[in-house]
Amino acid sequence: MIFLLLLGVPVALGHLYLWRRLVVDTTRPRTLGRRVGTSAIVGAFVLLMSTLVVTRRVPPEFGKFFAWPGFVWLAVLFYLAIALGIAEIPRRILLKRATLAPVAVGAGPDPVEPVEVVPDPGRRLFISRSVAIGSGIAAGSVVGYGMTQALGAPQLLQVPVTLNKLQKSMSGFRIAVVSDIHLGPLLGRAHTERIVRMINEQEADLVAIVGDLVDGTVAELGEAAAPLRDLVSKHGSYFVTGNHEYFSGHEQWISEVEKLGVNPLRNEGLTVAGGLELAGVNDVTGKSYGDAPDFERALAGRDKNNPLVLLAHQPVQVADASSHGVDLQLSGHTHGGQMVPFNFVVPLQQPGVAGLSKVDDTWLYVSRGAGFWGPPVRVGAPPDITMIELRSAG
Repeated sequence: MIFLLLLGVPVALGHLYLWRRLVVDTTRPRTLGRRVGTSAIVGAFVLLMSTLVVTRRVPPEFGKFFAWPGFVWLAVLFYLAIALGIAEIPRRILLKRATLAPVAVGAGPDPVEPVEVVPDPGRRLFISRSVAIGSGIAAGSVVGYGMTQALGAPQLLQVPVTLNKLQKSMSGFRIAVVSDIHLGPLLGRAHTERIVRMINEQEADLVAIVGDLVDGTVAELGEAAAPLRDLVSKHGSYFVTGNHEYFSGHEQWISEVEKLGVNPLRNEGLTVAGGLELAGVNDVTGKSYGDAPDFERALAGRDKNNPLVLLAHQPVQVADASSHGVDLQLSGHTHGGQMVPFNFVVPLQQPGVAGLSKVDDTWLYVSRGAGFWGPPVRVGAPPDITMIELRSAG
């Protein structure tokens, strides 16, 4: 209910704004066009709110019938509101000038200078309709492009990271990092198969899945996740929870990925052959589910002479990581913002949006993720799978 209220209010205001600009301003009162436009806006609002409810309560095979139109409309609504907002100033200037010829006021054969200005309804309608059409074309183009990005193959990124403690014999060690796969009503087994195929083609030394694998239960999405059993790497595949695992039954999913041959790291660590310490901590959302991150437990018994790589879903966990001497943290969660301009909002909560950065003495790498949440749209933040290549300083 809190989620629906928080999202429902801005969604309702957004639809109200669209109704004013796309219906009221572009049609004459008490006409068929006004009634049809109003019905369409109301129907779109009902569809979107139904999508937010239904996709959380029914299996993905049924939820997709709401998710596709509902979430695509959410993206269109968002970019339509932006386009119309940008057009507000020129629109108002043009409307102010949209008048009939000045009407002379006064009596007798020689009227005084014109003093009354009469709006021109025809010109005002033309301007409002032109703005509406232009905004619609702009929003539709952005969303269409964003869908090709979101539904296309993830970019394969190569990112070198130098670790001072890494032995020369381990230089070139490659970790395949993938996050935010988000299996659910819009992304299924074929999505997983493509990700597994892309990772296997790279012949990685180790695979790291850093959270938000699913948006649904094992019963609903177990088959979609099954191709993970085909992951191949020299030193195994590892998984840490993201916030969406806790919304989807984290205990069952941890058990499921283990059955698929992916090793969950639940506040645990190990030494990889060659002298690399690998650890994973639970997502911060786990605090509300009795499964909080525990750095002391995860890093207990490690060899401090070896470099330490940490898997942690949210970049914000790097504050704890740096205080515990972590050399490199691998994260996801942000989606790189997913849709511009959210990439400018993410830094208000997270220390990294995407890519490689440094916090104190700890390297932080944030993947944009291989899937998406909500709208099947990515603008300015294409999906990715990253090959981290560790290099020694010597």
